[in-house]
Amino acid sequence: MATETGRTAMDTAGARPMRADARRNHERLLTVARAAFTEHGTDTSLEEVARRAGVGVGTLYRHFPNRRALIGAVFHGEVEALADRARELLEAEEPCAALLDWLRALIDHSVTYRGLSRALMTASTAADCELSSCAVPVRAAGGELLARAQRAGATRAEVEIGDLIRLTNAIAIAVEESPGDPGLADRLLTLTLHGLRADPGACAPGPAGR
Repeated sequence: MATETGRTAMDTAGARPMRADARRNHERLLTVARAAFTEHGTDTSLEEVARRAGVGVGTLYRHFPNRRALIGAVFHGEVEALADRARELLEAEEPCAALLDWLRALIDHSVTYRGLSRALMTASTAADCELSSCAVPVRAAGGELLARAQRAGATRAEVEIGDLIRLTNAIAIAVEESPGDPGLADRLLTLTLHGLRADPGACAPGPAGR
């Protein structure tokens, strides 16, 4: 995706374009890491990621100095999809339902990579964290939907997007721990956000899915 492409064109310091062989290694590592994180979670051995990509672990660390940097690079594509979904929902008829639909999409994207939600919760409070480059645009996208709902009088003015995202990440963690309960995300999201407005029935999530 666009964000990922921009990252692959530069070295890890962002100072100069990558050589062709370095760019191929970078892209291969991202592809393998994405598959490994989906299959085994974000705590997958980085040595195993390097092995599957056909490079030495030293090459992996030259591109991604730590696990958070690799997770952040993998999640950048999901950030683009979440931003696109937020833009679509800004045209929805019911602002509060649109906000809840987007939070449901955030849960769906987060649970794709087991362990991502825990990492994002840390990134939300650590400005120097490698994942902050993902957390910031996610908060901005959700913030627009929340502001629209607040302007329409659909949600309470004191609600903050940071709190909603933290709660949503906590729901995603609960979903990861309960794979046999497909309705858990919607139940917890509805329960958690029950107090968004005085009339809870006016703020119900739409159909599950992205």
